[in-house]
Amino acid sequence: MTSISSRAIRIDQHGGPEQLKLVNVTVGDPGAGEIRIRHQALGLNFIDVYQRNGLYQMTMPMQLGMEAAGIVEAVGPGVVHLQVGDRAAYASQPPGAYCDLRVMPAKCVCRLPDAISFETGAAMMLKGLTAQYLLKRTLPQGGLQAGDFVLFHAAAGGVGLIACQWARALGLQLIGTAGSDAKCALAKANGAAFVINYSSEDFLARVKEITGGKGVKVVYDSVGKDTWDKSMDCLAPFGLLASFGNASGPVAPFAPGILGPKGSIYVTRQTLFTHITTRETTQAMADDLFEAVTSGKVTVRIDQRYPLEQVAQAHRDMEARKTTGCSILTL
Repeated sequence: MTSISSRAIRIDQHGGPEQLKLVNVTVGDPGAGEIRIRHQALGLNFIDVYQRNGLYQMTMPMQLGMEAAGIVEAVGPGVVHLQVGDRAAYASQPPGAYCDLRVMPAKCVCRLPDAISFETGAAMMLKGLTAQYLLKRTLPQGGLQAGDFVLFHAAAGGVGLIACQWARALGLQLIGTAGSDAKCALAKANGAAFVINYSSEDFLARVKEITGGKGVKVVYDSVGKDTWDKSMDCLAPFGLLASFGNASGPVAPFAPGILGPKGSIYVTRQTLFTHITTRETTQAMADDLFEAVTSGKVTVRIDQRYPLEQVAQAHRDMEARKTTGCSILTL
């Protein structure tokens, strides 16, 4: 039985960034359907904040982190799509990526193409697969065609910048919102057809102006409470409001009866982990993402790098909305 020491970031209770503790843990051999992976870089995501602060209640103690890239060190029985020595990357349940080494389920781990670096792989899996399921699998009635308007909140974030580029490649007219002129300029440079600074402009009025009063087919909203009501009003009849995050806090309960007068609109709450429950779907989505990156349609921006020991500062920066693009932890 192998026993290897690894650094890891653990929390013992929900709370602020001060709960993040650097500890040493022991890592053993993978069991059936598992691998052991030695990380080269780790991804940072807002879901990590939700799990830490208690918005998403977790069992304690817990090791945080939902995405990483590294090298497969050992393969358990029944794993056929990965081999020892493979470069690999993942966005996966359960949490635990904030570490040097871990044993984890293999089904959501994908071989990383040689053309994609470990840092890019760590930065892009959760955010890139999220952009993939939003633009390709979370669609309004009748789907999306080239020329259609879509509204994407937090367009200068990690998911947003990937979505801006991918939407441009699909011929969509993405209207991106962000909280500063600099972030709006970044979204525009990455493919947003239009940008709105929602800290100084009424995004609903601007969306109606841009679309000639018609509204958009779909709103992709990871902001939550602060944008929710106006997001509904941005939709064209039969439009779709796709919620996939709560950066400003969770959305308040609402009565389904309001959806009819607003144009018989649809509302859905999406999570990546529903989309990647099977090995086949995970691989198909990852292949689509890998093609988008290796072809040059999508460039993954890593704007912040933090050593593992500075993870608390990374969390503070994310919560203060000081970050753009993707952030990673280095080892």
